[in-house]
Amino acid sequence: MSESTTDTMGLTHQYSTQVAADLETNLKEQERLGGDIAALQHQLAALQHDHSVLVNIQQALGVTQTTKEPTPSTETAAVPSPRQKAKSAPRSKQATRKSTAAQEGTRAKKSTAAQDRTTAKKPTAQSETKAAQPTLVGLIRSHLSEQDEPRSAAEISAALGQAHPERDIKTKVVRVTLEGLVARSQAQRTKQGSSVFYTAPETETTPPAEAQPEDTNS
Repeated sequence: MSESTTDTMGLTHQYSTQVAADLETNLKEQERLGGDIAALQHQLAALQHDHSVLVNIQQALGVTQTTKEPTPSTETAAVPSPRQKAKSAPRSKQATRKSTAAQEGTRAKKSTAAQDRTTAKKPTAQSETKAAQPTLVGLIRSHLSEQDEPRSAAEISAALGQAHPERDIKTKVVRVTLEGLVARSQAQRTKQGSSVFYTAPETETTPPAEAQPEDTNS
């Protein structure tokens, strides 16, 4: 009995010593981790203070915040959570894609609107230019009224081509136009041999005969 009692006391002392050593090691590890946590919290507080100062300076300079603003990262750093960080990254990318797509759509609409305005102005300018130009009939009639002698279709075409070089006046077209004026009695045609000449229509200078009053004395 005495030997068993001695063995039991020896084992108890051994376990007690081991437990005491483990407790001491545990306390030292807690102190070490507590010191590390305090240092990290101090660093985090310093970074948050620097961030607020930089934000105030940026606002004072009138610089707007961009998509690279580190505010979401700072908030997530205060509460470490891998899941929240993983979710915030795709959202920022998706927002960037939407912003880029919206900008491209706005540029495309502006470009299309500018092209439509340019296209709409061109026909208007061309139509106004054509409306301002006199017709070939008017040019021929004006030219004949200014001439004292008959003129051939070739002579009229050459004269009008020199007076209006921007217009492609052809002799054949002038001849057909002259024949139309002759048919409407707006020009006169004379023939000398094989050549045909044209003049402006003669104006009637003699007034029409008035009805004579009856002689009441007869």
